[in-house]
Amino acid sequence: MHDYILTLSCPDRMGIVHTVSGWLLKHHGNIVHAQQFGDPDSSRFFLRVHFALPGTEPVESLADDFSSIAERFEMQCQFHDAARKARLLVLVSRQGHCLNDLLFRVSGGQMPAEVAAVVSNHTDFRSLAESHGLPFHHLPVTADTRAGQEARILELVERERVDLVVLARYMQILSPQLCRALEGRAINIHHSFLPGFKGARPYYQAHARGVKLIGATAHYVTEDLDEGPIIEQDIERVDHAMGPGDLTRIGSDIESVVLSRAVRWHVEHRILLNDRRTVVFR
Repeated sequence: MHDYILTLSCPDRMGIVHTVSGWLLKHHGNIVHAQQFGDPDSSRFFLRVHFALPGTEPVESLADDFSSIAERFEMQCQFHDAARKARLLVLVSRQGHCLNDLLFRVSGGQMPAEVAAVVSNHTDFRSLAESHGLPFHHLPVTADTRAGQEARILELVERERVDLVVLARYMQILSPQLCRALEGRAINIHHSFLPGFKGARPYYQAHARGVKLIGATAHYVTEDLDEGPIIEQDIERVDHAMGPGDLTRIGSDIESVVLSRAVRWHVEHRILLNDRRTVVFR
C-alpha cells in the first residue's frame, strides 16, 4: 500500500464526501484519516483525506483521473505523495533560536521535511548550518542590492526544488515581487505584539508598557507586511517581576514552537486557505 493526501476546497453543497469516497472505492483506496469543515461564512467546504492505494501512482495521474469530479464541484484540489519529504529553504538573520529549533527537529526525524539550504544576510550561523551538513549562502543585502539578492534567493528556490521558504527571524522586508513569487509557500514568524510594538527590541518595549501576555504568530507571507493568513499563535503569561531579558527568553521559546507547528502543518498538507484566513486540520 502507498499513502497519499488529497486536499480540496469548493462551494459547499450536497454529495461532496459521497462522491470523493466513491472515487476512492473505485480505485480500491482505503481511507486512513479524514477531516472536513464547512464554513457558514464563506459557504465553502474543506476536506483533507489521507488514503492508501494498493500500488504506487504518480500524483499527476490521480489528479487527471479526478479532474471531472473537481470540475463538477468547482474544486481547488491537490494530491500529494505522503512519503515525499518537503524541501525547505530557511532564511535567518542574527537571531538563531528558530533556525536551531527547526534544524534539530528535522535532523531528529520529528518533521517530514529536509532542509535544502540556509540563507542569511549575515554569517553568524554558518557554522550551525554546516554542522548539520547543510549549504550556507551568505547573501548580504542593502537597499541598492536588494533586487539582485532576492533574485539569487529565487534561483536557489528553483535550483533546489524548494517547496517552502521559512523566514526564521529573517529581519528583512521582502519586496512585493518576491512575496508574489513565493505566494502560498513562504511562512514568517513574529512576536504577537505587532502592530503595538513594531521595530527593534519589541520585548523591551513590551516590558516598558508592563504587558501581562507575550506571544508569537506564524503566518503566510504576503505583500501586506505581517498581515498574511495566520497559521498558528501561542501566548505565555508574564508578570511585573520579569525583566526584558526574561521576556526575550520566553518569547524566543514561543516563537520556536509556533514556527515549528506552522511548518509541520504546511508540509503535512493540513492548511487550506479560506480567503484571508486558514483552515488548519490538526
